[in-house]
Amino acid sequence: MRVRLGFAVAAVAALVVAGCSSNGSGSADQKSFDFWSFSGINQKAAVEEYQKKHPDIHVKLTEVGSSVETAQALTTALAGGKVPDLVLIQGDDMPKFVEQPQNFVDLRTLGADDVKKDYLDWVWSQSVAKDGSVLGIPTDVGGLAIAYRKDLFAAAKLPTDRDAVSKLWPTWDKFIEVGKQYKATTGKAFLDNAGTSVFYQAVQQGDMKYYDADRNLAYDHSPQVKRAFDYGLTAAQAGITAKLSSFTEAWSAGMTKGDFAAVAAPSWMLGSIRTNAPTTKGKWDIATIPGGAGNWGGSYLAIPKNAKNPKAAWDYIKEMQSPQSQLAHYVSSGSLPSTPSVYKDPKLTSFKDPFFSNAPTGTIYTNSLLGLKPFYIGPDSSAIGQEFLNAITNVEQGKGDPAKAWDTALQNIKTAIGK
Repeated sequence: MRVRLGFAVAAVAALVVAGCSSNGSGSADQKSFDFWSFSGINQKAAVEEYQKKHPDIHVKLTEVGSSVETAQALTTALAGGKVPDLVLIQGDDMPKFVEQPQNFVDLRTLGADDVKKDYLDWVWSQSVAKDGSVLGIPTDVGGLAIAYRKDLFAAAKLPTDRDAVSKLWPTWDKFIEVGKQYKATTGKAFLDNAGTSVFYQAVQQGDMKYYDADRNLAYDHSPQVKRAFDYGLTAAQAGITAKLSSFTEAWSAGMTKGDFAAVAAPSWMLGSIRTNAPTTKGKWDIATIPGGAGNWGGSYLAIPKNAKNPKAAWDYIKEMQSPQSQLAHYVSSGSLPSTPSVYKDPKLTSFKDPFFSNAPTGTIYTNSLLGLKPFYIGPDSSAIGQEFLNAITNVEQGKGDPAKAWDTALQNIKTAIGK
């Protein structure tokens, strides 16, 4: 989920030019294929595992860069460059490609209908185009939870047991009240920021987000969006945050120093905490998200229309994204499966994360996914969410008027997306 843009243009240009001039790549025979992925999610290990089982197949893996850079490279290639046979697309980027079914293989022609039952229905639906084409197979999901510092909670005379902590905040209102209690006792910030740790989480809970079921824009009248925005705004005004934007250097440093006691932690966030604050091992634990359920994140494997070897790419998808393969990948990397049949498997239910006080992360995160309903994520979802976050951040930083924040966000969204 972390975004790096510094070298995006150069990375995209170099990759596409190299692709256009390439001769004799991994797609030279019908068993081999080119695979584009973004970095940081250990696709190399999955490819190596596949090639051990199939030594006659060569997979040319290219880690393009961040998820944003990979999506940019794919967009450029689809416009006239050499496309890969297989590409990994981050969930936030998938909506704009779902609007382009003509540029991708309809995976139903390769057997997608036969495996549909293996995946969470609401995840599957987000890669289905309006004409019914299936454009991607889900590789993982991002169940929601809250990571908290046990030592800092103890200093604030709050419970530290994960079950007791979870009971503190059945709702977002209660969560904010706990933050106020923590601040009153310690004089320190409870959360990193209101935008990511409150708004971005609350808006993922429910059955409608920025678009309605008919794929029409609904961000300006969706009760769920307004409610999530109000939660974020309340947290921003309550003075309970460290005002540290997620994934910045200051945020990473603050995590290590204990500048905040809790942070929203979709399943993929645990890796960021380990990387950015390695000296805090054993000080963290995981509690349930207010509201109990939700998802933020996940990725899809897709096959561009002009792929040289779509059958070879599909064979890889079918084998490496099966329920048992996703389970094995979870055990080795922490990538949460999108296949609910493994959610009760002992390998998942017994998994405990020593960095987070041996929290049963598999059970915590999969429980947050059950019962979710499908909702449409449209091509402008990322831009819309960013403007809502910006409005909350401005209030948090003392640069925005809380009374005008909602209207300001709506106006900025209309400017950003032209709708």
